[in-house]
Order: sequence, then structure tokens, then C-alpha cells
Amino acid sequence: MLKALKKEPGASNGEDRKPNGIKSKLAQKLKAPLRRLKKGGKPEANEPPRIAHRPVFAARNVPEGAALTGEDSTRHQRVRPKRAKHERRETRSHKEQQYGISAREKDAEFLKHGPPELTKLYKPLSINMSKTRKRGDEEMEYYGRYQFEELDFSDEIGHIITFRARIHTIRRLSAKLIFLVFRQQTFTIQGVLEASHPDDGGRYNQQNMRPNGVGNESGGVVSEQMVRAVLHYPLESIVLVKGKVRSPPDTVHTATIHDAEIEVQEIHLISQLSEHVPFSVYEAENIGRFSLRESEEASAESDEEISGESNGQSSQTSAGDGHSSETSVERSSPGKFLHVQWLSSTYAFPGSTEGGRHSKALPQTYRLNNRIVDLRTTCSQGIFRIQSGISNMFRSYLDSQGFIEIHTPKLQGSATESGASVFEVNYFGRPVYLAQSPQLAKQMCIAADFERVYEIGAVFRAENSNTPRHLTEYTGLDLEMAFEEHYHETLDLIDEMLKSMWKGLYERYSREIEIISQFYPHESLLWRDETPRLSFSEGIKLLLSDGWTDELGNPPSDTEDLSTRAEIRLGQLVREKYQSDYYILDKFPASARPFYTMPDPGNENFTNSFDIFIRGQEILSGGQRIHDASCLEKRIRRLGVEPEVMNDYIEGFRWAAPPHAGAGIGLERLTFLFLDLGNIRLASLFPRDPKSLPRHLGGPILRHPEASTTNPPWADKTNRNQEIVPKDYQPLEKLIANYGDAANTSWLDERYEIWRHPSTGAVQGFVPYHGFAITVGEPLCAKSQYPQVVSGYLNYIKTERRDLKPLWLMAGPAIEEFLGDKCNWRTVSPVAENRVDPHNNVASKDHDIARKIRHAERQRVKNFEWPKSKPVPMELKTRVNERIGEWKAGRKASAQVHLTEIRPWIDEEHRRYFYATDGSRDGRVHAILVLHQLAPENGYQVKFLLEFPGAPSGTIESLSVFAMAAIVAQEPDVHSITYGTGATDTVVGGRNMGKGKLKLLKKTYEIINRRLKLTNKTEFREKFGASLDRVYVCYPWRGLGPAGIKTIVDFMQEGN
Repeated sequence: MLKALKKEPGASNGEDRKPNGIKSKLAQKLKAPLRRLKKGGKPEANEPPRIAHRPVFAARNVPEGAALTGEDSTRHQRVRPKRAKHERRETRSHKEQQYGISAREKDAEFLKHGPPELTKLYKPLSINMSKTRKRGDEEMEYYGRYQFEELDFSDEIGHIITFRARIHTIRRLSAKLIFLVFRQQTFTIQGVLEASHPDDGGRYNQQNMRPNGVGNESGGVVSEQMVRAVLHYPLESIVLVKGKVRSPPDTVHTATIHDAEIEVQEIHLISQLSEHVPFSVYEAENIGRFSLRESEEASAESDEEISGESNGQSSQTSAGDGHSSETSVERSSPGKFLHVQWLSSTYAFPGSTEGGRHSKALPQTYRLNNRIVDLRTTCSQGIFRIQSGISNMFRSYLDSQGFIEIHTPKLQGSATESGASVFEVNYFGRPVYLAQSPQLAKQMCIAADFERVYEIGAVFRAENSNTPRHLTEYTGLDLEMAFEEHYHETLDLIDEMLKSMWKGLYERYSREIEIISQFYPHESLLWRDETPRLSFSEGIKLLLSDGWTDELGNPPSDTEDLSTRAEIRLGQLVREKYQSDYYILDKFPASARPFYTMPDPGNENFTNSFDIFIRGQEILSGGQRIHDASCLEKRIRRLGVEPEVMNDYIEGFRWAAPPHAGAGIGLERLTFLFLDLGNIRLASLFPRDPKSLPRHLGGPILRHPEASTTNPPWADKTNRNQEIVPKDYQPLEKLIANYGDAANTSWLDERYEIWRHPSTGAVQGFVPYHGFAITVGEPLCAKSQYPQVVSGYLNYIKTERRDLKPLWLMAGPAIEEFLGDKCNWRTVSPVAENRVDPHNNVASKDHDIARKIRHAERQRVKNFEWPKSKPVPMELKTRVNERIGEWKAGRKASAQVHLTEIRPWIDEEHRRYFYATDGSRDGRVHAILVLHQLAPENGYQVKFLLEFPGAPSGTIESLSVFAMAAIVAQEPDVHSITYGTGATDTVVGGRNMGKGKLKLLKKTYEIINRRLKLTNKTEFREKFGASLDRVYVCYPWRGLGPAGIKTIVDFMQEGN
């Protein structure tokens, strides 16, 4: 049995490029059988190869007793039909040349068993369990490792350094020479790895640079096997590197360190990926910089976008002037992951318009849904360094002014603090609320004579707002202080603090600001030595003089708060008049302030409160608080709340409190406005908004616990080097009974290939068909494992089945959500799962079905079930098979759409058989119904329901009702029987689907539906009370067009 094939990245000819649409050689080969068929060739020439579904892998040239790695276990493929000996030899030779099978295997074995002087320089390190402070007999220096940020590389030329870093990107120049970019946070440096050949004649030897010669300072030799192995390291892996710093022949433009590079002498994997990243940091930082035509960007409303052209050919930059040129995006290795390549042949993402200003970048939701990878980018690293600086400067300034840092509770007994909505929490059977701010606790500290306090802590707002400037949880920078004469004492202190913060950020974080501005271009913040201060009424007058009105044409009022649009326009007017992005608005109306705000002594319609704005949006709200107990109690009663509910708070004022004022700042809002990021989520580490926190995917009850994927049989049998030992995978049939739904049972057909997830044994079935990997149904595993398994499967298709484009059919909501949100695929639903509850007696509710059943009974139709505990006898199988043959012969010549072949006698352990005859158990068979056992929550599938020629009317209805009654009687806990998927009347758009694209798909679907009468089965099933659960077709950008739709229909027709 063969391993799944891999293409050798080192191939030097033009054949190592990916196929480019219908013009490719692969596509021409796929069309050849169609041409032969038109010329009168045999119809079977166009059939897909028949292959066994059991996945087995075999390793060649493996020494006895050598353990197989996890990589070995993923590269399996079903047995192909036997060919002539010379044909097998020719095919194997061609595919080894094309995909580099033997070279990859030999490299893996060489690393395990090769000479130490050749392998010691790149052997992966064992897992760090803090066992010792040294690494045994390994010769690398583990102390004195360097951080790029700490080094002046111009002073390090010629020195050997050791460092830990991530692999940012890799570019192959030849089988003996590759370039790597190593990344430490916001710093990157180029590395050069060259095989040791004195007469290599390469660029570096010609430049009189020290060749590796017969070895290096590490006492080993850089071999070609080492170069190939490192080429296959996944991007984002963490490596330990030892190398010599040297001057490059040209300026390095692909790294932040331009005047130095690393001559790699040793490189060891410290931590590699067990789940493939949806995009690399390199892609996230560079996709937006590629030169793309606007027509490819406009969310592809045109027909070309769904024409199914190339399957992910990456943009390749020119090598140009050598190693200092732009690093290539393309890599023929497992490290070039996966979803981004499938999105478009040229990375033609739709413009991200969610608050940011990149028209050519990874969509913002896609990046936020994969936040950990996004946080590794230099832009995100810079944002949060600046945010850290803001917190540090806030704390340092207030410390210097005599403030005390406090930490207030986030659970409070009342929800009367402000107008903001609150989150209610069950606190040992009684309701409490998450704090909207530390406001009440701050004031209690002032009443306790703390004089000046501040806090940096979490704030919760239960507001269902999905704008670019709101979060449901954010970090508050709050302060409160007693004053002597006027609340402007507090305002003056805050003003000076913020201006010192602006100055400090530009002085300390100029490099980070410069990096961020490359991704989010913005003007530097303008402020004046004397901050513009306007009263609220003066601000309204500016808007009125400008003629500003709201959406309804209403002018602004000085007794109501400003809307967001009004704030932005006022900020523009202030900038024009005062040349400042930073200003203060004082004396807000009472209607816009909470109960504890001190009224203006001159006009009770206004208050002693203020807001501070930058770039036309509020960053701070504050003011004087009421410190008189009686006045405060009156205000509380106006809210309809008795003061006793807030007794702890009121007591401080009853016992006397000094005049005081304070303010609160949103850290995330301050960060995103200072940097003009366009969306507050980019300034939140793990943003929380109303759409955050996806539903929990729990684990199911298993029919076969020994076939679990969360606790596979080999879970405790890994060796000391953490390699996966040879294992027997869980049987496919048992996995279907544990985790399966209707679509999974089709994987038992011979045309399906089975991919196994190496560490869990999870299964995904697919059929290579006309250039597509037709992927059917959801993975057989726990739902909590879906992200890991789907990611691994797509990477397998990307790296080892490069001739195929993935196309996912019958995807349930969980997979549709993952592919749409995490992988940025398009999703659409033309079909639905047809489920019935067997406890629902349709015969008693549908008079037409009851009439047909009575007719069948008058025709002496009898229904029987073969006992589940007994094997089906050959005599019954023969009778049924004969009738199936008659049924096939009598079928209409018109096209039929099916997902599976008619094979009723496989996996009998998990099937139940019902049949109808002409009066006795041994009589002529009129119909058969086969139920296939699925996961407990999915019950059974009506795998086959066939009414044979000559059967009396009503036979199939009678047999269906009989089978459901038997299930209810014998398995009362079963509440779901599915007929499988059926076509719906119309197509429903899912994720990432533009209006033009959906309109085109609907039109195409209507034509196919009319021709094939796809909804006939659904209408029949609805008579039995079937409800429709939508399932989806999912595909990458530019991955489906008229040709792709035709492929789906052809695939399902040939499944019959």
C-alpha cells in the first residue's frame, strides 16, 4: 500500500509549479476520458478509480525496530487496483520524480540513523521539561542566548551567536542553498543555510565569504539532507539557531535588520506545530503589500471569480539581485500553510472595510478569529507595546503626584451606578452584577481619606453594540482625587498627564509607531501647549454655525449628549480652528451624566463634568462628584432606588467626605484613537463584543469507547522521544457509530479515500474527482477536535495532494462556521438534512399515507425485520439482490443524483434490515429498508429505501411506518432518523457570500433543479414529518464556478 504522495520542493524544472486551471496538464488529462467517451470509448474510462477504504501506511527502507513518526502516519492512501508490472513501475518512477517520495523518506531515516557528524546539527531537541539546566552531551551553548533587540549587529560581524526565534519565512534557491528569515517579536534577520561543498561555486564563495568547507565551528557538516529537512520546517516553528554574523553582499530588504545576516551552522526544532496555522505571520504582513488589480479585489461579483480557475498558485516574487531580493511567498513544503493559499490564486481577498483602511489585506474578521497568530505580527506587537507604555506612563505620572493604586471588587450588589447595561451573575442563588466601573469604590476610598487613588482594571458593559468603537469588556484607567477649591484642579492634572503621555509615546515608541503606520497610515497627533477648552454650549454653537444636522435633519441641542457623528464633526471643526486633535469639552448637560455628578451651581441643567477628545472621539469622561449625603440620597431616589440598597456607598458620605472629582479612560479606545487604527478590536488583546465567545462544543456519548478520538487506543503508548508508535487505527465503522451522521456512511463506498489525523485517528473522507477533492460530511471525531482535524486535513490536501482543490459538501453548522470564519471560505446552502422523529406517528395525521397503507394491507403486503442479533442469511441476500438488479434495470434513463452506491450488506453490525413481501417471510420481496446506526445524538439513517418493480401501491409507506414503530418499541431513546440530505427549493447564502455571487449561484441551481427534479425526494420525506436542518457547500475563494457546480452534480450521479 502506498503513502499519499508528496511533491519534492527541490524539483528544479518547471513541473514543480501548481496546475493553473484548465490549461494545466492535469486538467487536460482529466478531460481526456471525456473526449474518449465522446468518440465512442468505454464509459467506464471516465469512472474514478476503485479503492479500498481502509487506510494503511508502509515505510520503505526502515531499519528493523525503528519507530514511525507522526508524519509517516498521515501519508497513507488506499490500495489502487492492480496494474501491469511495467505500468506500476513506470507510474511509481514518475511519481517519485514528481513528488519526491523516496527522497523525503530517506531524509527522515537519515536524520534518525545517519552519521552523527551529519545529523547533530539539525536534530530536533527533546521536549523541555526543566529536568536539568544543561542538555547532556549536546554541544550547543545554552547560556548567553541573544535577543535581536539587545544587539548592535554592526559590532557582531564575525561573532558566533546563539538565539531562539520563530521561522518567519523560507526561500529555496537550490538543493544546497536556502534563505530563512528568523523572527523575535518585532525584529527579523535573514539566515543563510548552505550545504558543505568546497567547489560549490555559489554566490557566497565567489564573494570571498567563509565557505562551510568540510565542517564548521560546531564540529559537524551541513549536508544536503540538512538543507532539505530545514526547508520543510513549518513556518512559525520555534527553533534554536547557532550561527556566525556576517555582512550580506547587498542590503537585506526582507528583514528589519538590513546590514547583517546569519550564516546558519546549527538549527534545532524546539517546538513545532501540531496544528497548522490558517495563515503565517509573513502572509499577514505582506499580502496587503502585493500589487493586485482592483478588479480582483472587489469581492468578485464577476463570473470569473467563480470560474474555478487555478487552485491556489501563489504569487512569486523575482529573485532579482540575489538573496537580498523580496522573499518568495511560495513554498513547496508542509510549512506553507494552507487556507490562505486556497483563498485565491493571487491572494485576491476582498477589501477589509471593517474600520481599517487596508483594501488589500487579510480580512479583519479572519485575523481576529485567529488572534494568536495575528498577535505575532510586528504591527500587533507594536500596538500592545504602546498600550503597555500608556499604562506605565499613567501609573508613573500618578505615582509622582501622590496617588495610591487600588484594586476594587468587580462584583457589586446593585446596578444603579450609571445608565450602562450590566451583566447579571448568579452569586450563590442571588443576583449580583459585574462592575461597570470602579466608580463607587473609588469614591468610598476618598471618603476613607485615601485622598488620591487610581486603578487599572476590567470594566464590563452589557451593551449590544457592534460598532468599531465599543467593547463589552475593556480595561479602565480610573482616577479619583480630593480637591481644595474647584474641580478644574482635577481637570488640570489630567490634562498635563495626557500631554506628557503623548510626548512620552512619541519619544519612547517611535519605532513601533513607524511600524504600525506602515499597516495603518495616519497623521501624528496634534496638540497645543495650552489645550483648547470649550463649554458644551460653545461646542454646540460651532456645530450650528457649520450647519451640521443629524440623519433626520435635526440640529444639535445643548441639553442632549452628542452623537458619534456630531463628535467627529466637532473634532474636525476644532482642528480647523485651533490646529489641535486634542481638546476638552466642559459643562455637560445633566441628562447625559450619572446620578452622582455635581450640578453646575449657575444652571442645574448642566453639570460640573467634562469629556476629553482626540481625533474627534471621546477618550475620557469625568467630573465633580456629589459629596453631600442628603443631596446624593435625593438623586438616588429619583432613579426609583431606595438608598438602603447602596448602604455601603452612602455611609461614606453620611460620615463626611471631602469634595472630590475623578475620571475614567478606556485603555483600548485611547490606544486605537492615538494610533488611528480604525477599529477598537485591534487594540484589545482578545476582544470581547456581543459576537464573542462561540458556543462550546461538547463531547458525545460513545457507542464504542474503545474507538474514541479524544482518548485513542495508543494514547499512553508514545515513546520517550514523544514519537507516535505504530498503531492500529480505530475502525471506520465504529467511528461512524460514535460520531457519524448520514453523509459519513457513504465513506464505506470503494471510491472514497480516507485521510487519518495522525495523533487522534480522526477520519475525513474525500473523493479525488476532476481536479477537486470532493470532501463529504464532517470529520469523525469529537466536535471539540474539529478545528485541529480540519486544519490538518486541509494542510494534507494542500501539501500532499496538490493536484486537487478542496470542495466541501454536506458540512454542518460547526464546520461551516469554522471554514467561513477561520478559513475565510465561502459557504452556501442548497440542501438540508431531512430528519424525522420516529415517535411521531404520521399515519395517524396524514390521511393520504394512511390510505396507501390500508391499500397495501389489502394486497397482502407483509412487513418483517431481520433480528439485529443474527447475521442476515445468504438466502435472503440473494432474493433481495435479485430484486435490486430488477430495480436497476427498470430505472429511468434520466439522470439520478445520489451520494452513495447501493451496497446493503456491508457493516451489518451497525445496520437494521426491514423488508416487505407478498404475504410470507419467504415470499417475493417488494421493498427493503436499511437503517444505519449513527452517533447517539443522530440516531439512524435510512440508508436504503427501495420499492421494487411490481410492488403494490403503499408498500414503501407501510414499510417505513413499520420500521419506525419497531425503533420506538426497541430503542425508545432514539428521537432522530434521517433520510440523508435533500435538495431545497432555493439556495441560502452563508458566510463571505456577495450578492452578485449568490444571485449567480441561485440561477445556476434553479436550472439544475428543474432538469434533475432535485426536490422530489425532499417532498416525499416531508410527508413523513421530516424537518429540514440546513447543511452547506463550502469552498475557498475562486474555488467554485459553473465547472465546479457541474463537477458536484456529475460526482453525485456517478455515486449511483
